Amino acid sequence: METLKTLLEHRSIRKFKNKIIDDNILNQILNAGFRASTTGNMQVYSIIVTKDQKRKEELCKFHFGQAMVKEAPVVLTFCADFNRFNKWCRQRNAEPGYDNFLSFITASIDALLAAQNVAVAAEDFGLGICYLGTTIYMADKIIEFLECPKGVVPVTTLVLGYPDETPELVDRLPFNAIVHNEKYNDYSEEAINEIYKEKEELPLTKKLIEENQLENLAQIFALKRYTKKDNVHFSKSFLQTIDNMGFMNNE
Repeated sequence: METLKTLLEHRSIRKFKNKIIDDNILNQILNAGFRASTTGNMQVYSIIVTKDQKRKEELCKFHFGQAMVKEAPVVLTFCADFNRFNKWCRQRNAEPGYDNFLSFITASIDALLAAQNVAVAAEDFGLGICYLGTTIYMADKIIEFLECPKGVVPVTTLVLGYPDETPELVDRLPFNAIVHNEKYNDYSEEAINEIYKEKEELPLTKKLIEENQLENLAQIFALKRYTKKDNVHFSKSFLQTIDNMGFMNNE
């Protein structure tokens, strides 16, 4: 029940105390990540730990300058990694066939499952975490900085530290927005209105609409936060990175 409580009280932390994380605690957290579900028990992921202050400051640049990257005591970069598995196969006279998009997705799922285990374990220890979606936007730069070989692609990042803030829990969509019984039940116009009603009526939402001089929250997402132009740009960049790292053989 303690883990359930941790999950239900999750909040992203972006401000951290100037307090190191004991290596014993960090190792236990990482070990919890290793116990995550994994495709075929292959564990085709790696976790790169960054604690050096100068390196965190450099890494921060690739995460759009988000201060928490340099202020958190630990930054964890989770990578889809077939490099290690491929080398093992070849050293055992078993030529691997994992240079394709399916294998990239497999390794990415493994990495994300491990990341979520790490996040929950960290919060159980009283630490705060925040996921960084900027990882895939700047994957090519992060690969270069972390010296990732072919077959290794960063897919997400977690910052870890002792919280120096207690933000309010953010809203979540209602149960009926997420759960479908037996089959996918598509949403009517009325259902969409009902599902997003609470989110759209929040004081924060009204403030954001006013600040952005737009009509509604959907426009903030589509026209300001995650625009088509940016999505296409970063999609092309990430697909090229995946190709460069050896995951787009479709022959």
